[in-house]
Amino acid sequence: MRLPASEKGLAALALALIGRPCGLSPGEQALKCASPARIDADTVRILRDSILAGGDPLGEVFAVLRSATDRRALGAVYTPAPVIAAMLAWAEGEGAPARVVDPGAGSGRFLVAAAKRFPNAKLVAIEIDPLAALLLRANVSVLGLSERTEVRVDDYRATPELPWIAGRTLFIGNPPYVRHHDIPAAWKSWFSATAARRSIRASKLAGLHIHFFFRTLELARKGDFGAFITSAEWLDVNYGSSLRELLADGLGGSALHVIDPKAMPFADAATTGAITCFRVGRRPKALTVRAVPSLGHLESLSDGISVPWKEVEKARRWSVIVRPTSKPPAGYIELGELFRVSRGQVTGKNDIWIAGERAAGLPPDVLVPTVTKARELLSAGPMLSVAEHLRRVVNLPVDLEEIDAAYRRAVERFLKWAKSAGAADGYVARHRRAWWSVLLYDPAPVICTYMARRPPAFVRNLCDARHLNIAHGLYPRESIAECALSRLLDYLRNNVSTSSGRTYAGGLTKFEPRELERLPIPALEMLCHETTTRLDTSRA
Repeated sequence: MRLPASEKGLAALALALIGRPCGLSPGEQALKCASPARIDADTVRILRDSILAGGDPLGEVFAVLRSATDRRALGAVYTPAPVIAAMLAWAEGEGAPARVVDPGAGSGRFLVAAAKRFPNAKLVAIEIDPLAALLLRANVSVLGLSERTEVRVDDYRATPELPWIAGRTLFIGNPPYVRHHDIPAAWKSWFSATAARRSIRASKLAGLHIHFFFRTLELARKGDFGAFITSAEWLDVNYGSSLRELLADGLGGSALHVIDPKAMPFADAATTGAITCFRVGRRPKALTVRAVPSLGHLESLSDGISVPWKEVEKARRWSVIVRPTSKPPAGYIELGELFRVSRGQVTGKNDIWIAGERAAGLPPDVLVPTVTKARELLSAGPMLSVAEHLRRVVNLPVDLEEIDAAYRRAVERFLKWAKSAGAADGYVARHRRAWWSVLLYDPAPVICTYMARRPPAFVRNLCDARHLNIAHGLYPRESIAECALSRLLDYLRNNVSTSSGRTYAGGLTKFEPRELERLPIPALEMLCHETTTRLDTSRA
């Protein structure tokens, strides 16, 4: 079998499998016109046999031709069969739907599996990528599903309302994961307005998959139901609160199954996985939650622990509902009682504000020794004693009149270059008091790493280095004896494990500032009774 070497060749194979396509979108028509006319008949026959046997050869070829990096722009991550089977088994337990809607259909894996399980349901596939839509059409054509399938090549958020149907609609699939950085401002405004209609405050930092939940509620009717698999980050982060509120309100969250990050639920994407089941307008008294150690343990999505919604709504983080944490033992307190934890400063343009050759001639006092890479902390050991090896960050004041006149020309020359390089145009620069003023935070007595495949490194900052947002700073809320601090840091280094943080796919662990503040530590009196050298409690 000769597999296509290009997307045009793949489109040609899909068209050959479809036969006489009709109702193609403009994007699909363009692919048809650009596709080579000559098709290998043996390859078409082999692909047809593979599809009839339950495979998705076109989707697999697509994933090879278009790399995971290239697919990331549209959030296209293809779902493994065990996940699809578990989600559809749950849906079947809810009763046969009259219609199945897949909001990010890809090559049709969910829709094809749903068609077999619900032979009388109408099928609606919504997919923004014309090539993926052609692959889907080929799959449904080979399987004889074309008559009951509607394919919409559209953005799910903009797709027209669904026509009335007698019976319930099942919404099922894997909404695309696109980070907020890649979502246009117009769609962020759409999300804010959509959430506002439900009196929910929406963050513009939310990813695209959260947008899809809100659009689903707009399209659904009371009694409809659904299951989506997404990344699990929305369980804890502030910008996930809008989805948590939506599930507690009209979307009717009924179950939450969080797959262990080390299980790598998606073969070609380093992301976590959470399956969310919902019954529109029919929120149960309790949310069923379960931590799933591997894809082989998915089994029934009706299994799990029932947590009353009253408790769920009180929780700021939902991961603690899935994996409850114990209270600190007697004699222990939370780290946040002693320290305020703050992420380091964001420059907005590290390649400009981390001093390079263009910074030559600037005043020495604006070239500030700064921790700019986590490895600088990892290699320092327990103490960062000298700053000579650290890079410098250009830390200009808001009022440039404060600069010594002898350096004025060098500063003007540097800023002219920085502006031409786009330093004034980014989001961070536009929201500073002055675009040229990074305003590094005060030195933190303790700096720690926060993302790695290992526990955080807690480093005593003896040289008053500043730090960027690759690390967190620990600022004392009260004066602490040096001996107590030393013993506390020893305790943190020996007792904080990766299980205390938020684990992402592949074992990468991240600690947000509030998560660090919740770490249990011995009370000061348990560490040291001396009252020697005290630390400054200042913070930027």
